[in-house]
Amino acid sequence: MTHPIAAIDCVVNPITPQIMAMRPAWSKAFWHGKIGRDASIAEGLSHRQMLDLMDRAGIERALLIATKTGQLGIAGSWHLPYEVVAEAVQAHPDRFSGLAGLDPTEGMAGVRALRRAVSEYGFVGAHFYPHWFELAPDHARWYPFYAACVDLDVPVQLQVGQSLVYDAARPLRSVGRPIALDAVACDFPELKLVGIHVGIPWTEEMIAMAWKHANVYIGSDAHSPRYWPASFVHFINSYGQDKVLFGTDYPVLDFERTRAEIEALGLKPAVLGKLLRENAKRLYRLP
Repeated sequence: MTHPIAAIDCVVNPITPQIMAMRPAWSKAFWHGKIGRDASIAEGLSHRQMLDLMDRAGIERALLIATKTGQLGIAGSWHLPYEVVAEAVQAHPDRFSGLAGLDPTEGMAGVRALRRAVSEYGFVGAHFYPHWFELAPDHARWYPFYAACVDLDVPVQLQVGQSLVYDAARPLRSVGRPIALDAVACDFPELKLVGIHVGIPWTEEMIAMAWKHANVYIGSDAHSPRYWPASFVHFINSYGQDKVLFGTDYPVLDFERTRAEIEALGLKPAVLGKLLRENAKRLYRLP
């Protein structure tokens, strides 16, 4: 199928065999058992294979996450070194951009690492999961990272909505209520905040934050478009058309299927272009 709009996927997990060997067992079981991806996903895909899948779905660029799930040393936690994502970006600069995962327990050492990722590796933003640290987005331990993102003029994306049971041995509290972004946006009006994963089951709350604050955006990843709440589709197609970014959270969602489901929503042509490409290009200042 030919896609006239070259999309930008703002939430993508690199899954090369090298990276999959680093990931804990729970992540592979989660993608297969909970999400329903084929068990072969555990074997990983080379960057070339991922690019081929992106090409078939009309995706020009992917923002790759250097994931940090929990404090190192705690069971089930792991960090993908920034250098691994930087190598992918350097090998395919016209197709990949990097996002620096954040761990609030690293304190100022983590803030300095974020600064290096942007200044030395060319990363275009930051990314974190509040639930993996059971620290809500408005907790003070995140604030030094927010201040750094303002200084660096890069967005930070974070999961909003409920957490799932990723590892049965370590259930995590759902600390990512979208309303927590209210205080952050008030304290850092220059900070570009992207609440990813739609905010389900508090999508209305996430829409309210994006409507209220000029610096708050919504990532549409991780939930199949055919199941998006009607209020979210309306927001995208009307007064929120400049505030939503396309994403898959690949491999959680398949590139081609997600693209097809979005195009089946019947969005206005101008809105579709903003969702799939223009909003991300502007916010992340992509070439």
